Amino acid sequence: MRGALVLAAVVLLAVAAFGFRDRSGGPTVRADPVRTPGVINPEVTQANIGHTICVQGWTRTIRPAASYTGELKRRQMREYGVGGSPSDYQEDHLISLELGGHPTDPRNLWPEPIERARKVDQTENELNAKVCSGELTLSEAQRRESALKHTDG
Repeated sequence: MRGALVLAAVVLLAVAAFGFRDRSGGPTVRADPVRTPGVINPEVTQANIGHTICVQGWTRTIRPAASYTGELKRRQMREYGVGGSPSDYQEDHLISLELGGHPTDPRNLWPEPIERARKVDQTENELNAKVCSGELTLSEAQRRESALKHTDG
C-alpha cells in the first residue's frame, strides 16, 4: 500500500514538473493559481465598461510593450519549468484585457502555449461580447475565464 502511494506521488510530481502534452504534441501549461492568480485592472468596472472594454480598439491603448512581455515571458518560462523556444508561447493575460485584466501585473501574465492561446482568444471575445450585451456581468466573465485558464490551460 505504501509503495503504491509513493508511486502515485512520484507520478503526480512528474506531471506537475513536466506537464502533459496536448493532442498536437505541444506542451500543456495551465496557469498556476499561486504564480498567476489573475489581477483585475482597477480602472475597469461594471459601471464603466461602455467607456473601456466595450469600445472597439480600447485594449490597444493599454496593451504592454512587447519588450516588457518578452522579458517577462522568458523569466516565467523558467519559473514554470517549461522548455522550448519563447516563440512556442504567448505571454498571455490570465484575465484578458478584453475582460478588464491588469495589463502589466506579472500575477496576471503567464507563458501560455501559442496554439492554446489562439484557441482561448475566441472564448475571450465571446465573453467580452456577452458582457457588453448585458448577458453576463463583468465579474462572472472574469470568473469563467480564470477557471478556464487554471483548469484547461
